[in-house]
Amino acid sequence: MTLATNLNLFDQFLVPKLFGMSLLIPAMLLTTLLIYNPQDRWLSNPLTTLQAWLIAKTTKQIMTPVNKPGHKWSLMLISLLTMLILNNLLGLLPYTFTPTTQLSMNMALALPLWLATVLIGLRNKPASSLAHLLPEGTPTPLIPILILIETISLLIRPIALAVRLTANLTAGHLLMHLISTAVLNLVTTSTLLAGLTLSILALLMLLEIAVAMIQAYVFTLLLSLYLQENV
Repeated sequence: MTLATNLNLFDQFLVPKLFGMSLLIPAMLLTTLLIYNPQDRWLSNPLTTLQAWLIAKTTKQIMTPVNKPGHKWSLMLISLLTMLILNNLLGLLPYTFTPTTQLSMNMALALPLWLATVLIGLRNKPASSLAHLLPEGTPTPLIPILILIETISLLIRPIALAVRLTANLTAGHLLMHLISTAVLNLVTTSTLLAGLTLSILALLMLLEIAVAMIQAYVFTLLLSLYLQENV
């Protein structure tokens, strides 16, 4: 019974399939329908103005720590942020699937972008990039150990990016699933307790909306910081 319950609990994170084909990519492309597409008009409506204002403010916030040569990454980073936010919020809708709960997908996003920042640093300023592996003033006996530690910390950056995003979203979805199951079980026994649990679930829903946006922002902001180190 416990094994069956655990399987049902984690079934929500399985990639849905139709006729044997994965629906992961269609689920990601579905979020593009949520982006408002402005029409060719002389005057913009309030929704277009608000969308442009949010994009401009967010882009400025993300690119503030980055030097001017790295500003060419702004379009890609803001596009990544928008995609992550929409995909994270997609899983909060009923009968939907959250692509960003898949570690493989998050690694596919984090690894190439992190590797690109490292290669840019090695191409533009190789001496400075390699100098990060050895802090200044390190005693001679500690040099091999510190180089090994700094190399490991550098290599686990994409893993940390992907695992952080996956773990936070997965934990929130599991908690919401458990509380909603408790509400259904309490309806027949205690209406008052079921109502209190439902209010907790509503607050948790608001928290998950915030977490979905914050985790997308953290993912993108850390990439911009990695870019700053190598530009």
